[in-house]
Amino acid sequence: MVQGVIILGMSQSVLFNALVVLGPTASGKTRLGVHLARTFNGEILSADSRQVYRGLDIGSGKDLSEYELDGVRVPYHLIDIVDLDYEFNVFDYQQRFYEAFEQICARGALPVLVGGTGLYLEAAVRGYRMVAAPRNDALRAELEEMTDSEIVARLVAAKQGRLHNTTDLESRDRIIREIEIAEYARDHEPPPAPDVRPLVLGTLWDRAELRRRILVRLKERFDAGMLDEVRHLHDDLHYSWERLERLGLEYRFMAEYLQGKGGNRNDMVQKLWSAICQFAKRQETWFRRMERNGTQIHWIPRGDFNVAKAVVEAALKHA
Repeated sequence: MVQGVIILGMSQSVLFNALVVLGPTASGKTRLGVHLARTFNGEILSADSRQVYRGLDIGSGKDLSEYELDGVRVPYHLIDIVDLDYEFNVFDYQQRFYEAFEQICARGALPVLVGGTGLYLEAAVRGYRMVAAPRNDALRAELEEMTDSEIVARLVAAKQGRLHNTTDLESRDRIIREIEIAEYARDHEPPPAPDVRPLVLGTLWDRAELRRRILVRLKERFDAGMLDEVRHLHDDLHYSWERLERLGLEYRFMAEYLQGKGGNRNDMVQKLWSAICQFAKRQETWFRRMERNGTQIHWIPRGDFNVAKAVVEAALKHA
């Protein structure tokens, strides 16, 4: 059992009680995380904003077969936990993460957080202070009388100019809910959070090679029936095109294509590939900002398991 080890290369020794494996899309972070979990008696906690949804299997890249090594299933959490009817958010994620984190620790296992959704990763390891805000009908009535620009200004003021990302501004309903949460949080202290002290590893790839990997994976997903998955979500499960488009990237492009908005299939695939590559660059930018803000990331070239294992073992030797 790994109860605590030391993060190397810091000004003072800091015990860690979790591993984090982050990286851009298609960088092999799930495979690396599973191998590390298998080696160090760990359980996986997913940090992916779409894998939380049931039914988003191929397009979100759940790849659940990767969680089995040598006939042994590595436990995983925070995948397939809500239906698409529910608008999952970072507060929901943080609460679910804390619950799973404490349960894993209580079992004597090592939490291994794996993913590329920067906001979820930081909510887990940097302890964003969030509270469960109840519905405020009086506030909602007041906000409904305001213009879109006025409620955006109200949100910016409520958050003191600090919006975590642009998803805060995706819809009027979402903006109103964000204001409700932010204004409630000003006067209510959140409950204490678990003490999460992570050793953070990051998968590092040459940009051209990562683009190639993204294209290969995209073609594999189309071959696996990704387009049929979206058609099923709309035609059989009756989720609206708008709901599917809000999921972004694969689901947005395919929903638009199935509505006749995306040109021919080849054009759609090329545009989607380009969009995913741009998304990967934004993920890398987020991780670099995490470093500037004090998160030490041990970069693992090409997600090499042996290199990552050596980093953890070196830390264990200095515990």
